[in-house]
Amino acid sequence: MSMQPGAADEVPAETARVARAAFPKGSLAIRIRDELGVLFTDEQFADLFPSRGKPAWSPGRLALVSVLQFAEGLPDRQAAQAVRGRIDWKYALNMELTDPGFDYSVLSEFRGRLVAAEAGQLIFDRVLDAARRKGLLRAGGRARTDSTHVLAAIRSLNRLEFVIETLRAALNALAAAAPAWLTEHADPAWFERYTSRAEDYWLPQGRGKRTELAEQTGADGMHLLQDVFTPAAPAWLRELPAVQVLREAWVQQYWLDAEGQVRWRDPKDCPPGAKRLVSPYDTEVRYSIKRDIKWDGFKVHLTETCTPGTPNLVTHVLTTDSTVPDIKATETVHHDLAARDLLPHEHLLDTGYIDGPRIVTARQRHGIVLTGPVAGNTTAQATSAYAQEAFTVDWDSKQVTCPNGRTTGMWRDALSHRGTPVVRVTFSRTDCSPCPVRSSCVNTTTAKAREITLRPRAEHEAIQHARAVQTTPAWRQRYAARAGIEGTISQAVHSVGLRQCRYHGLAKTQLQHQLTAAAINLGRIDAWTTDRPRARTRVSHLAALRPAG
Repeated sequence: MSMQPGAADEVPAETARVARAAFPKGSLAIRIRDELGVLFTDEQFADLFPSRGKPAWSPGRLALVSVLQFAEGLPDRQAAQAVRGRIDWKYALNMELTDPGFDYSVLSEFRGRLVAAEAGQLIFDRVLDAARRKGLLRAGGRARTDSTHVLAAIRSLNRLEFVIETLRAALNALAAAAPAWLTEHADPAWFERYTSRAEDYWLPQGRGKRTELAEQTGADGMHLLQDVFTPAAPAWLRELPAVQVLREAWVQQYWLDAEGQVRWRDPKDCPPGAKRLVSPYDTEVRYSIKRDIKWDGFKVHLTETCTPGTPNLVTHVLTTDSTVPDIKATETVHHDLAARDLLPHEHLLDTGYIDGPRIVTARQRHGIVLTGPVAGNTTAQATSAYAQEAFTVDWDSKQVTCPNGRTTGMWRDALSHRGTPVVRVTFSRTDCSPCPVRSSCVNTTTAKAREITLRPRAEHEAIQHARAVQTTPAWRQRYAARAGIEGTISQAVHSVGLRQCRYHGLAKTQLQHQLTAAAINLGRIDAWTTDRPRARTRVSHLAALRPAG
């Protein structure tokens, strides 16, 4: 299938006449076409198609259909029907009224090409470029970022269900690819044990019985793997994805004792969450916990502008493994925004995104002021009068003075347990031993004298300043604007299903989120250009009667 540019740049006269008559006040699709013009052209997607072959349906139109599809929360079938039957969509797509559109499967094929070429960002950026041309988006100002969990398009399984389903998936794959070979090597009991899905099992309740079933499944899986990997077996059987998943899962969930028996691993002996498989059908999904939320899936970070006098547009979307902490996303967001000239002057973040190194890096590398609550001191002395903040640090002379006037110059550069640079300062035993407040200052169970660990000077001073200002009313008033990003996440969850994957895999989920953000931006551009006010926060009748002050 080839791409041959040829989509019309103008709305056909008859389509325009009928659309105006049917929608005298316009619709989202009509207004977006009138305000922003042609958002996507076929030439922008030329690299996705070969130069020869049967002509494909216009990729520029398919890109707009994909965004409108997410704006209205439509599945592929309904989106294709909207192209075929809705006048406002034909208007936005510059189509004749008699154009029959395309089969709904074309959308899935188009998304596959977008994922393969990592071209979802192109669609997202074209919407932002249109906002730039309208003067609705520019670098500088303020931005805010937050994340939320995303549930994978799988059923969550416990460990026992997971190994049963993984073996069942491998057997089904072999039954489809090599039925004769599997019939010859399969244990007759497998047809009773693994023909039904894992969730249909009546699993035993006792721990001993569950372990016994797990080890029986492990032995069956090991038997299958040994047969597949014998020299006599066809080599291509080993390359089946389901067999590869089975092999990896068995390494993670089982071990062999001295007698060669398959044993069920203790949960503490399993790999960490960042590496452990949780489903045989989507190997990129990971299990994660954040406060009271537990989920199998991914995590998405949304960044939007929040400068007064402009619409709040999503400028960055980042989809990650669910186990990646928020702090690792901060620099990625800044790097990507810098590449597209969309860096803010001030970035509002919650505690999970901000620490000393990020504050310094953002200021020195990008000229960004990070505003957010910095985590407090968690050392054993943090709540006493001898917390680290009570010590005076002379960075130039490399000396530290304690609250009782004792000074030390025992200063050395070191690395923390995470491998980051720190400064370790130790006071003399001769000063600490006779000190009357030694028990309040020194953790006597682990140290003979007080030791202080400092971050490098720039980070230390940045943290001290941040902790000092975040208690002021002016800071709280400025930081209050960050709460708006939670409203954006709520909008994306309720209108577009942000927290539920439509597809398998991280790349397809990233595309889903890029299209979601593009759809949100189109809606907000439309609201801004039509002077539609933002919805106010609802106030209950009782709250409205609250006395002033």
